[in-house]
Amino acid sequence: MTGETTDLREERHPRPPSWWVFRDNGAYHTPADELPPLPAPPPWRRFRPDTDSPPLAIPLPADSADVDRKLGSRRAGTLDHAVVDVINASLQLRRPLLVTGQPGTGKSSLAYQIAAELGLGRVLWWPVVSRTTLRDGLYDYDAIGRVQDAPVGTGPGAERGPLPDVGRYLTLGPLGTALLPWRRPRVLLIDELDKSDVDLPNDLLHIFEEGEFRIRELERLGQSRREASVGTADHGDPVVVRDGRVRCSEFPVVVITSNGERAFPPAFRRRCLEVELAAPDEDRLAAMIESHFGPRTDAGTRQLIRSFLQERGDGSLAADQLLNTVHMLTNGAADADEASWSRLRSALWRSLATDTSP
Repeated sequence: MTGETTDLREERHPRPPSWWVFRDNGAYHTPADELPPLPAPPPWRRFRPDTDSPPLAIPLPADSADVDRKLGSRRAGTLDHAVVDVINASLQLRRPLLVTGQPGTGKSSLAYQIAAELGLGRVLWWPVVSRTTLRDGLYDYDAIGRVQDAPVGTGPGAERGPLPDVGRYLTLGPLGTALLPWRRPRVLLIDELDKSDVDLPNDLLHIFEEGEFRIRELERLGQSRREASVGTADHGDPVVVRDGRVRCSEFPVVVITSNGERAFPPAFRRRCLEVELAAPDEDRLAAMIESHFGPRTDAGTRQLIRSFLQERGDGSLAADQLLNTVHMLTNGAADADEASWSRLRSALWRSLATDTSP
């Protein structure tokens, strides 16, 4: 299989162009490693925070568990040349990357691949549902908790004392954390934006264009309190926000995924670079199995992949359904009679095109 993997890698991008920042080489780096500088953004995508404080250092990940869980053992040459071209263009231009494709094609994994190879730390994940609003991604304010924590006086008719520090009850969301003035850009995964309310893509336009937002609860403090320490989506040390304004110094690497359930407005698409991931072919499926289960591309595994491709047809199955099947194989599910294994495989390969479950 080594020879097949090498041939596949060389076919997808035999000579990585010099302008590529992300090379799909399977590397894993942390912010503590010696990392090459990123290319300068175009003049219209440069942002300056309103403070002379040094940029924030990206917190070190505790380990590579998130990357290992998403990608398995990291491999080189997993993406087509055309896809890596668009990824690198989005990095150069500091524009969000809008990734479409069928479920199970590896859209979300792109964010983890980019963060791992470029040493950009933990991926900030913002899963989107129909009730998600822009505020959910920017910050959360626990106003009720703040009032409840105010000291209560004693005696009849006693009133609550002064409210505690507002910063203790503010936590930046994934988008808000990504827009802090980091030394290197953070990676933000906005997952399944097509499931959002119709207004959310348009609500993101100003954020994508200006790289900043304001926290009203801090702006109300005025000159009496210009700085406040607030929590972040990293769940680590708080950061200082000045004058209620968060503004990036490096626009984050934004990966937006969509299953194509609806179209986005032209104004939103104009601010993104778009790429569509095709359903993985036999070689990519074999590589995915090797990443998660180790070398096992024997004749039986290849035949299972071919059977899966025949069942998939026009995309009614996702790659993780194949991975589930291989996992069941490793647990001995096929050691019983052929009829029971066939029934189990049919259950695991249930068509997504006709699935009506909630």
